[in-house]
Amino acid sequence: MSSQIVAITAGASGIGRVVAEFFLERGSVVYICDIDAAALTEAASTNEEAASTSEEATSDRGILHCVKADVSCYDDVQRFFAQIEGEQGHLDVLVNNAGVSGPTAPVDAVDPTDWDQTIAVNLNAQFYCAREAIPLLKAAGGGSIVNMSSNVAFSGLPLRSPYTASKWAVIGLTKTLAMELGVHKIRVNAICPGSVSGERIDEVIERDAA
Repeated sequence: MSSQIVAITAGASGIGRVVAEFFLERGSVVYICDIDAAALTEAASTNEEAASTSEEATSDRGILHCVKADVSCYDDVQRFFAQIEGEQGHLDVLVNNAGVSGPTAPVDAVDPTDWDQTIAVNLNAQFYCAREAIPLLKAAGGGSIVNMSSNVAFSGLPLRSPYTASKWAVIGLTKTLAMELGVHKIRVNAICPGSVSGERIDEVIERDAA
């Protein structure tokens, strides 16, 4: 795989960090954004250590750019992609990875504010990022968008209505984007994982056990 320009949301930890490392090992220029400044600092430090080892120093390891951004805020998303455009001129890959678990409660007990926040991060942010990334992907002559959904989108999940609804909506958004962008040689796919070990699932388990 040749060097690519890659943007990953929530790329400072968890799945996003692993994806970023995958591309870095293959020589790509990787832009990660995250709302967690401490996690971004740690990601940058870990990357510097990897790049300075004797094995990595002689390889074609890529370049990591860390940007603090809240992808549920459209202004932050615009700023993130404006930086990529200004520094690179195009984009090859967008990984819409950011997400939150949302509340654990029956529908009639879900706080509307919690609903809105879950939809904002899990769905609206993917629309915001795709909207800003598309012109840069077109400028590259094509590329790829990968949206993070979940297997619960197909099965439903009691007590997790905001999360389930947001992940099902991502499937619809992905299919529509694929239909619209195929003519521009832009592939759009959704990944639908099950439970993944990490802080988010730990929080859900703790809430369920309470």
